[in-house]
Amino acid sequence: MTGTKKWLAGTIAALTVLTAACSGNTGTSDSAGNQANAGGQATKTVKVAYGKWNETDNWGKWLADVKVEFEAANPGVKVELQPIEGSQYATKIPLLMMDGKTSPEVLAEDSFMINADSEAGYLEPLDVASWSDWSNFNDGIKAAVTGKGDSIYGVPFSTDVRGLYYNKELFKQAGLPVPWEPKSWDDILSASRIIKEKLPDIIPFWMNSGKAGQEATTMQTLEMLLYGTDNTLYEDGKWVTQSPGMLSSLQFINSIYSEGMGPKLSQVLTSQAGQVLETDLMPNQKVAIVLNGNWLTGNWAENGGKPWPEALDVYGFVKMPTQNGQEPGFTSMSGGWTLSVGAKSKEKELGFQFIQMATNKVNNKKFAILDGALTPRTDVASDEEYTGQPGTLYGVAAEFITYTHVRPSNSEYPGVSTQIQEMVEKVASGSLSPEDAMKEYAKNVERTVGAEKVTAK
Repeated sequence: MTGTKKWLAGTIAALTVLTAACSGNTGTSDSAGNQANAGGQATKTVKVAYGKWNETDNWGKWLADVKVEFEAANPGVKVELQPIEGSQYATKIPLLMMDGKTSPEVLAEDSFMINADSEAGYLEPLDVASWSDWSNFNDGIKAAVTGKGDSIYGVPFSTDVRGLYYNKELFKQAGLPVPWEPKSWDDILSASRIIKEKLPDIIPFWMNSGKAGQEATTMQTLEMLLYGTDNTLYEDGKWVTQSPGMLSSLQFINSIYSEGMGPKLSQVLTSQAGQVLETDLMPNQKVAIVLNGNWLTGNWAENGGKPWPEALDVYGFVKMPTQNGQEPGFTSMSGGWTLSVGAKSKEKELGFQFIQMATNKVNNKKFAILDGALTPRTDVASDEEYTGQPGTLYGVAAEFITYTHVRPSNSEYPGVSTQIQEMVEKVASGSLSPEDAMKEYAKNVERTVGAEKVTAK
């Protein structure tokens, strides 16, 4: 370098330092190594995307409290909450994750998407081995967040079970037994027929039945029925697209709707179906039997969207029987939500730190009590403040979990699930018979995953 060039370089460097000093933008670091400018403004941002499922927005309340705690513990870091309407979550979150400019550091991930999104490169594997708190999470639930390469891609913050709600007062009016303990599908259909005859203004049976219901239709309806038969959805590395159990499940759905025992299609085939059920039909005692999950009680809590302290005096919650009462007698499905780190986000380490704080014992207990959710943490599950909450179903959850199943841990599952939703809606709407709907489903799944990955029983 010539003398002139050295002089110019030195002058530029000096001017750069002087300009930075005069502008007040000299950086400072806190004890955690996070950068903040002299004015205290954040220089690092942790984006947190989550589903806003109703106006109550319990997830948002929980995350807002964690945001305050996290920012206080990490000066110079700003947490940006990004609520997404629940009905749009499944379509919007992948678009955010695939772009490095928008990928959130933290995102709520339905456990059934772990495999597909980890294989797509959207999720960052988490170093849970160095996190001592990981030992406090239920081992069975951990399996649901294990994806590509047997790595962990999410930390669970809730789990669930499914069963049958029944309205005790309506049952008494119809001359049906209370308590009600159905032992087979015939018991359910018989009760529904009696309700229809004796109480014509009441919806005898509700179940999610359309594409707009997305995974709720797949898991809470079709799979709750199918896993109560002698068949399953996925066996020995292949999708079972045609089986006696699949046909029986569709015939049950057909019986409900063809005999006029289900809700109006205008009520159930919309993205607002769940909210209509939880805030109108059930509180106003317009439906007798509901196939759904334990989380409904969160909406009826004192701080919920539709406070209803008498809810569990009005509705009982019982196990879903197997088709003919065959062993083990009952069935359920369990899933749950996790917090994951976006693989293309900028502040992955901070994202995982946020997740650890959000899912620690204190914050997970707050969330579970707020939302009426089942906790995936063994220490919270044994906490008396949690188990003693009035108006919740924590006391019966342990028994339901005894009979539960989980969805196939396979990256192809989301595509198959979409085909299930199409099939269920066509049967519910009467546009296809159960037999024809199953045949069409088989062709669509074969087209989706390949002929070598499907089978029939």
